Amino acid sequence: MAEPAPPVTARARARAELSRDIKRLALRQLADEGAGALSLRAVARELGMVSSALYRYFASRDELLTALIVDAYGDLAETISTATAEVEPGRFRSRWGAACHALRGWARREPHRFALIYGSAIPGYRAPADTIAPATAVMTALAGIVDGAARAGALADVDGEAVGGELAAQLDGVAHVLGEHSPAPVLATLAGAFGQLIGMVNLELAGHFVGGFEPADALFDRTVRQMAAGLGLQDLDEPGRAAPEPPA
Repeated sequence: MAEPAPPVTARARARAELSRDIKRLALRQLADEGAGALSLRAVARELGMVSSALYRYFASRDELLTALIVDAYGDLAETISTATAEVEPGRFRSRWGAACHALRGWARREPHRFALIYGSAIPGYRAPADTIAPATAVMTALAGIVDGAARAGALADVDGEAVGGELAAQLDGVAHVLGEHSPAPVLATLAGAFGQLIGMVNLELAGHFVGGFEPADALFDRTVRQMAAGLGLQDLDEPGRAAPEPPA
């Protein structure tokens, strides 16, 4: 029997609460002025603290930015996973649609956080290795849909260019990180679809669809369906398709 976890001390609770307050005010700065203008001194002033006290929680602006980036990736990945979990098993094309719409919905609700992780580079900031796994979690949430379809026999054959050379080697590394079992051409299409998805959302948030595709709901929905078709994703409950085998 596992030993019970030690109780959380009042000091630890207070530290965690203040850390949340710091990040909350930093996010407000991001929304008002952008990531490049983030200032620990300004956050300290809003909290009624001297800046030296704030550095006990985050040693630098970059450390605070990293914490916000990690939180944003985690929140987005969880949002996608929650949306796909609500779709019945075996409906992989529908899961893809739910995931893409969940990503867009999160970005529209949290545009400054989306810009933090998928927008322009922040002047003077270099993301540390701590951000790699959280960033991968978003792609993994999408790749898991394709991988599930491949395992269930719900990945239709689609015409695709053969993959070789440098790209094949890169895809081997990506597949290892993602735990992906799809054929290399499918994985390459997935990477391209992810870029298209992020690009479309960025265009919308930046106002580039105004005067043409406003609202962009119909265009986005059509593009998501095209992505699913390009990946070969199918729903196993479609007419003429067998139901998925129950798990062993």
